[in-house]
Amino acid sequence: MLKIGITGNIGSGKTTVCRVFELLGIPVFYSDDAAKQVMTTDTQLIKNLKQHFGNEAYFDNGTLNKKFISSIVFNNAAELNKLNSLVHPAVFRAFDAWIINHTAAPYVLKEAAILFESGSYKDCDHTILVTAPTPARLQRVIERDNITIEQAEARNSKQMPQEEKVKLADYIINNDNSALVIPQVLHLHKLFTRQ
Repeated sequence: MLKIGITGNIGSGKTTVCRVFELLGIPVFYSDDAAKQVMTTDTQLIKNLKQHFGNEAYFDNGTLNKKFISSIVFNNAAELNKLNSLVHPAVFRAFDAWIINHTAAPYVLKEAAILFESGSYKDCDHTILVTAPTPARLQRVIERDNITIEQAEARNSKQMPQEEKVKLADYIINNDNSALVIPQVLHLHKLFTRQ
């Protein structure tokens, strides 16, 4: 079974594209959702987070103390990298467990905002990048999250530039209103189901 990684910078529309694949019956693993889940279910990860950040990383009921963790990693790149280095292996384990339940599918999608940054693209057979011009992406984020242009730009600046991702991606889906998205998805779907 093919493993296809799909990514795109903030506001690119990768979630919408994933929904189209899902309508075609293709299972999608959402890495961000999995990351949130493993932080309260993966015993190895919980142990590692407590060792690094202290027991205050979790409340007594076992839920993650997001405010505490955020206060540490928000403006500290080294701590954010450490957090990511602990969470990523747990997400990889979750994906490996998830894929066992989807072996009947011709292929699966692994959606990840930091597919290239985390190195998880190396475990994929192919990669798709959803692209859109920066002004359009920022406008979508402003409207979606009800934030200012400055906040949207700050979020965007923390991601690997779209141009760099284009060089790494096997396939591009343009979500810039110059071409319809669904025919692009259908083209890739035919391609992947033939392999």
